[in-house]
Amino acid sequence: MIQQLLIKGKRPLRTLLFALTMVITCAASAQSITVTGTVTDEMGPLPGVTVLLQGTNRGVTTDFDGNYEITDVPSDGVLVFSYVGFTTQNVNINGRNEIDVVLEQDTEALEEVVVVGYGTQRREAVTGSVSSIGGEELREVPSANISEALQGRLPGVELSQTSSQPGAPQQIRIRGTRSLTASNDPLIVLNGVPFAGSLNDINPNDIQSMDILKDASATAIYGSRGANGVVLITTNTGRQGQEAQFSYDAFYGLKTVFGEYPMMSGPEFVALREAAGLFENGPDESDDVNTNWQDLLYEDSMITNHNIGVSGGTESGSYNASLGYTKDEAVLPEQYFERISFNATLNQDVGNYIRLGFSTNNNYSVRNGMNLGIYGVLSASPIASPYNEDGTPRRVISMAADDQWVRTRETIENLGDAWIDQTREFGTYNNFFGEVQIPGIEGLSYRINLGLNYRSTHGGNYTGQGVFSVADDTPSTASINNSITTRYLVENLVTYDRTFNDLHRLNVVGLYSTEETKFNSSSVAARDIPSEQFQFYNLGQATGEITIDPDNQGYYRSGLMSYMGRVMYEYDNRYMLSATLRSDGSSRLAEGHKWHTYPAISAGWNIGNESFMEDVDWMNSLKIRAGYGETSNQSVDPYSTLGTLATRPYNFGPDDYAVGYYVSQLPNPDLGWEFSTTYNFGVDFSLFNYRLTGTAEYYITNTNDILLNVGLPGTAGVGSYTANIGETQNKGFEISLNGLIIDNPDGFSWEAGLNLYSNQNELVELASGQDRDEANNWFKGHPINVIYDYERLGLWQEDDPYLDILEPGGNVGMIKVRYTGEFDENGVPVREIGPDDRQIIDVNPDFQGGFNTRFSYKNFDLTAVGAFQSGGVLISTLYGSAGYLNMLSGRRGNVDVDYWTPENTNARYPRPGGIQSGDNPQYGSTLGYFDASYLKIRTITLGYNFEQDWLESFNIDRLRLYSTVQNAFVFFSPYHDESGMDPVTNSYGNENSAVEGYPSRLLTIGTNTPSTRNYLIGLNLTF
Repeated sequence: MIQQLLIKGKRPLRTLLFALTMVITCAASAQSITVTGTVTDEMGPLPGVTVLLQGTNRGVTTDFDGNYEITDVPSDGVLVFSYVGFTTQNVNINGRNEIDVVLEQDTEALEEVVVVGYGTQRREAVTGSVSSIGGEELREVPSANISEALQGRLPGVELSQTSSQPGAPQQIRIRGTRSLTASNDPLIVLNGVPFAGSLNDINPNDIQSMDILKDASATAIYGSRGANGVVLITTNTGRQGQEAQFSYDAFYGLKTVFGEYPMMSGPEFVALREAAGLFENGPDESDDVNTNWQDLLYEDSMITNHNIGVSGGTESGSYNASLGYTKDEAVLPEQYFERISFNATLNQDVGNYIRLGFSTNNNYSVRNGMNLGIYGVLSASPIASPYNEDGTPRRVISMAADDQWVRTRETIENLGDAWIDQTREFGTYNNFFGEVQIPGIEGLSYRINLGLNYRSTHGGNYTGQGVFSVADDTPSTASINNSITTRYLVENLVTYDRTFNDLHRLNVVGLYSTEETKFNSSSVAARDIPSEQFQFYNLGQATGEITIDPDNQGYYRSGLMSYMGRVMYEYDNRYMLSATLRSDGSSRLAEGHKWHTYPAISAGWNIGNESFMEDVDWMNSLKIRAGYGETSNQSVDPYSTLGTLATRPYNFGPDDYAVGYYVSQLPNPDLGWEFSTTYNFGVDFSLFNYRLTGTAEYYITNTNDILLNVGLPGTAGVGSYTANIGETQNKGFEISLNGLIIDNPDGFSWEAGLNLYSNQNELVELASGQDRDEANNWFKGHPINVIYDYERLGLWQEDDPYLDILEPGGNVGMIKVRYTGEFDENGVPVREIGPDDRQIIDVNPDFQGGFNTRFSYKNFDLTAVGAFQSGGVLISTLYGSAGYLNMLSGRRGNVDVDYWTPENTNARYPRPGGIQSGDNPQYGSTLGYFDASYLKIRTITLGYNFEQDWLESFNIDRLRLYSTVQNAFVFFSPYHDESGMDPVTNSYGNENSAVEGYPSRLLTIGTNTPSTRNYLIGLNLTF
């Protein structure tokens, strides 16, 4: 039996012996050797060329004579020679100890693919204005929010913080503000299909690239939706033939307050109250108490982010999927943002002509405690204690003229079910496509895109009896609000893309699309909730009033239909032309005005590819381009053409009431498109073997027939109507530079980037030919965003003349503002200061931008990203009269300011207890205006990449550890120097202040959640 088995096993045994022999032979032949050589180009030796062993991160760089030596490499391995501006070469070692290589210049170095809408284009052939950033660059700023990572990275793209609460999105403006009341937000396109969500719904870890279309010649392809620019986002995909690859990316961090609100301490407040002489200590106040109310509320918090992913492919398809989790806690109690996201893509070839694909982006988020304000904390008296004499916590403190509910971390955390404020959002955004290559006609294809989007929001809040209120019997209140948005989009695309004789490149796209959006929302409020455990979950059980406010319910349905054609032509990689014609029809506009057709055209000349530039060795490429285009905007509320009715209850009999209806907004049967025309001129260049690349652009955008809610006089009986009135202009320049300063000689490299841009905005025309609309702070010949207020010159001093004339009843030490009236023959003012002396103050910066730099040495890398702004006006309601925190009367807690006294006459702030306007110093609003300049180091990251040889033993492709400091430093900021705070806005103009002092379009610093400095540690793992 044993012999038979041996006989039967001869063939397998021979096979095994043969395999072992081959392994031994291969192992013997793949000895480790040392390879040396020289790398040159047609001009001579090349220093700094990277020489890598393929499949590893082991490598060296050539010295200044082009020589290299790499040790301990397998004799049958492959060396990879790479250098910026040259074609990468893979060279088989084949047992050689000496290998010399001649690198050829990469004439296709600008072949980087740019997403331009309904297709891609080589960057060298782009004729419109497009700025791009890769996903890896974006993640140099670890963040749970794309807009935070994008800030300061691209010229002409301004991202402004509208809230410092966790998870808050930023305001995006591409080349300024165009419209007065219609939307100025750009269109977001995710994987080729317009996106119904916000940037906050997209996990930064899922992004492969972002391309920003800025001028009309680039955005016109998206029609009216692209009037304010287009943000194209491409998410990660797998590659055909790729083995499954898994990744895990995470960071975890500590958040600390960047700078507390600068409130007076106890002794400082005692001195202020004494100087003002207006108030005496209240029942709970004592001069020997010094309470820092912010210390009792803030606590260091945590931020965490995790993302796992898998990608791969087969011979005919590819896939990618990722799951992310983020939790961002505020330094305030019970305030946080939490998000779970899931992203997936699948592409599959069916035969030789058909390709199908699907992508989905899903997220579920929770915002908790966002209505927790800190005004009560800041205004609390610092000489009042939160504890009774027996050490028990006080519920209320009694100050000189006010009582306040005690807000500390302890009191809020002890509320339990007595307080909740929570919003839950779910969104799913799904794109399907099918593409057919037409047989028999090379380059011709048809594609259909189908977008199906759903987003729901469910919010509720509950405040128990007496919570946050001085009176402990204040009734409990609760409310709920819900909204659902659905959208479908169908796009039909026919594309013809061919290259003829290697000279002519032609791309033609035709589009027909239709989309529809539905939205509905509801809100209910109630009083006297019978049990804290009910919170906002069963308002029908309320024993008090249940309110369904008609103004808080909503519904609309709107549609858009479009036709588009685009031709892109290129000759010999030298001359480029792009032309687009688009026609949109919107249901939001009036009959006879629904459709608008607009053209766009742009051209480029690659001068660097001309024969007469062949001998200009220091210049690798030079392209000039120019474009003209029109875009339109229909972002007004649906049914604006029809007018609106509002309800009003009124008494009807002794025990009942009736509801009446009245016209609140007039219809406009002529409401049409707001449209813009843009001229764009640009130059792109690369120098010194592509070590320095850059772009410079200048643009002018004129916007006409502005969509505006026009106010009517009271005698009209109606408040307003929507019309096409007015004209604005934006013009500016943009500069972007990227340099590879040192390219890895002796293991060290250094690269840096800088962008700088300026936008000048002007209101050219207003309604009915008027020069000003003071109610809205709009003035012909001035920017859209201005302040209309007095101009502070300083403080009145003892030796100043004309105080009694200009400020009758005024006092020395009060605010001195500019007088614009006439003077008599002796130079004496003829009147007192009045409303006619108010000035139009431009709040816009002179220029702004950002920078980034990266150093690497062997396995270490150090990256810094920053942003800067020069000029403009920063509005701080903390210091101005709208915040009621700088009253200088001693009534409540006061901002720590340098105020006027007879011994301190050079102070910036007025005399305490002086002439007042209401509860504030006269002209107190002017105290809130600061020079908005700053330079901020937003992120500093130190990373380490582990050796590939060590990782391979654990089947790991990549392992990187890093540490990051966010919001690291601020320089050259007058506001930071004054307050110690972050000089970045944190509120809309009508938010987070004691009174509504500014239009909502103006961004301010208000009493919002404090800005933080974050310390992170993270890792990137691929296996």
